[in-house]
This record gives sequence, structure tokens and C-alpha cells, in this order.
Amino acid sequence: MDDQRPHLPPPEEVLEIGAPEQFAALAHPLRQRLLFALGHRPVTVRQLAAQLDAKKGNVAHHLKVLREAGLVHIAETRQVRGGTEQYYQRTARHMIVAEPQAAGTAAMLAAFAQELDLSPAETHLTLRHLRLSPTKAKELGETLARLVDEAEEDAEGQPLHGVLVALYQQAPPAGTSGSA
Repeated sequence: MDDQRPHLPPPEEVLEIGAPEQFAALAHPLRQRLLFALGHRPVTVRQLAAQLDAKKGNVAHHLKVLREAGLVHIAETRQVRGGTEQYYQRTARHMIVAEPQAAGTAAMLAAFAQELDLSPAETHLTLRHLRLSPTKAKELGETLARLVDEAEEDAEGQPLHGVLVALYQQAPPAGTSGSA
């Protein structure tokens, strides 16, 4: 693969996660980190292992699980010293979990925590509780998604930053009706 050649974007813009095998694939922190790392350009098992400080065999195994679940695909191949080097890429630029499941959410948050731990720069982490009408909550969610999409630039060689955006309605205390 020639690094000067432009890389093709993922085949899909948005993939909605819903199949049981997709949830099972998302239920491991290393697979979450692999999906984070596959965000911008196709990469090899060797490149991913170096980036994530993981063993190549472990990375290859987890990529196979993600591929079988339809979350990653082989974007390109290249002949190298009698073998074939495969370049992996996410199947979609954005992945949306319409109905999150606890195991996948826990794995994503664990992967996020690992990423924060490894960050060489100052991180920003804030948890706030806001009282919002359903309309205002929807508006805030759309605004946050738009801000993240608009902030991304294709500046090769610049540091990669992770962004976790979550907007949820807090569960009411047990024994209450939910309206305060």
C-alpha cells in the first residue's frame, strides 16, 4: 500500500449496531480500543499492535471477531515478502448503538478509561446532571453530535484525540414515578 495514495472512506457512513454478535464483539475493551484506533485510515495488525501496545496474535484474534460481526473489514491487501499484508478499516465512519446493552457499554467505558490512562496530554472529563425538557435534551444531543463532527479535520500528523459523548436520562430513584 502506498502511503501517498488517498485512502478510501469506510463503505458506510453510519452502521446501526443491533445484532447479538455485534454486541458480543463490543463486550471486550481491546475490541473497543481497536475500533477507536481504526477510526481514520486502514492499518495492519502490526501497526495496531504497536499503537495499542498489544501482542500481534491478540490483535489478530480480536480483529477476526470484529470482522465476523461486520464491524471491520479488510480494506486493502499488499504482497510483502511472500505473504499478504491486510489493512483493516471500520465498516462505517459512525457506529450507533440504538439499544445499548450493559456488557457493551461497560466494555466501551473500560476502553475509554484505558485510553484516558495512556493519554500523554491533559484530559477533560466532566459529569454533569442537567434538568432538561425532552425537546431540549434532543436538541442538546444533536448539537453535541454536530460539534464533534464539525471539529474533525483531516490534519495528517496531528495528535489523535478521543471524544466520548453521552447524553442519557438519569433513572429515577426506586419507588418514584420519575417526574420530579
